[in-house]
Amino acid sequence: MADTDLMTTPGPIDPVPTPRDITPRADGRVDLIGLPKARIAELFEAAGLDAKAAKLRSKQVFHWLYHRGVTEFDAMTDIAKTMRPWLTERFVIGRPEVVEAHHSTDGTRKWVLRTSDGNDFEMVFIPDADRGTLCISSQVGCTLNCRFCHTGTMRLVRNLTPGEIVGQVMLARDSLGEWPKGSMAGLEDVEDSSEYTSDGRLLTNIVLMGMGEPLYNFDNVRDAMKLVMDGDGLALSKRRITLSTSGVVPMMERCGEEIGVNLAVSLHAVRKDIRDEIVPLNKKYGIEDLLQACADYPGASNARRITFEYIMLKDKNDSDEDARELVRLLRQYDLPAKVNLIPFNPWPGSDYETSTPERIRAFSDIVFEGGISAPVRTPRGRDIGAACGQLKTAAEKKSRAQRDREAAEAAEEKSPA
Repeated sequence: MADTDLMTTPGPIDPVPTPRDITPRADGRVDLIGLPKARIAELFEAAGLDAKAAKLRSKQVFHWLYHRGVTEFDAMTDIAKTMRPWLTERFVIGRPEVVEAHHSTDGTRKWVLRTSDGNDFEMVFIPDADRGTLCISSQVGCTLNCRFCHTGTMRLVRNLTPGEIVGQVMLARDSLGEWPKGSMAGLEDVEDSSEYTSDGRLLTNIVLMGMGEPLYNFDNVRDAMKLVMDGDGLALSKRRITLSTSGVVPMMERCGEEIGVNLAVSLHAVRKDIRDEIVPLNKKYGIEDLLQACADYPGASNARRITFEYIMLKDKNDSDEDARELVRLLRQYDLPAKVNLIPFNPWPGSDYETSTPERIRAFSDIVFEGGISAPVRTPRGRDIGAACGQLKTAAEKKSRAQRDREAAEAAEEKSPA
């Protein structure tokens, strides 16, 4: 570290407030994951570097964080050894804590993750022959109460920070070995950052279809996705990112303008009474308003079609009449669309049954005949509770049981012998 890097000799560290974009930590250090270069430079300057040094160090650190995937400042070999302890004392490179990791028989992987304040959420990786899709969460819990969705039975705890959202992508790349070779050791020997070591299930796509409604955490989701798309960072194209919404109509245009990713809409019914029942948000933003917002979505085209998710519920929304009405509505609004038909994934206590394969095929055929692609999604990860609508596992019960047990053990320790 050059002598001019620090304005003064570092003294005691003052408590750092935790604004929206910073993941809170009990130790007072600032987690840099989720922050862009300009914000990192601002924090470095506030911590004592002069403006020129802060800008230089932020550029170096940003590269190591998002391009190399390092988790320790000591691995940043182009930063002076005397500077690294200064960084370690004030900042941290975070990742969500892995509470559980599950592997499905079909190759799907699910992680139960924990925030620094003790809340659990989930992410899922789905490998295919031509792609690897990471399904990430935007909130702990959900407010929407969709009747077919297990996540909807949870209460909303809080929004995830940009760092906790990006951290899921970072953690998946850690697990898949997809950082440049030697990124965790011997980095000074790495010349070609395009060389990656992976287990064959490359992370090529991201879908915001995990826990929560992304458009109810818009600012944090936007900031996180900008880092994912940053050419100097994770550098994933916006065409490989899909945001799924249940229909928060006022935020959809902003999503297209400020994030610009692909849009998926949880439609699930074409009649008001049925959609009111299974997607209660429909009572606030009806089908017509939702489809108009889709028609107005910036960037939507035949090359970038809007995906409509449609859960197949036996004797509820799966009739021939429903299929024909779906075609009529999409044609009425002249939408560049495809429809994903999703067999309902049962969970304990659910009120619905899955449509029969024959009924799903008949529904699909009618939509295809109407000139709209309607593939049937193959359920993945059912055996580990990772399929669509299943992202509420025993983790919630387990965490409560663990808390109860820990409280009992603590009380026992305090009680007189």
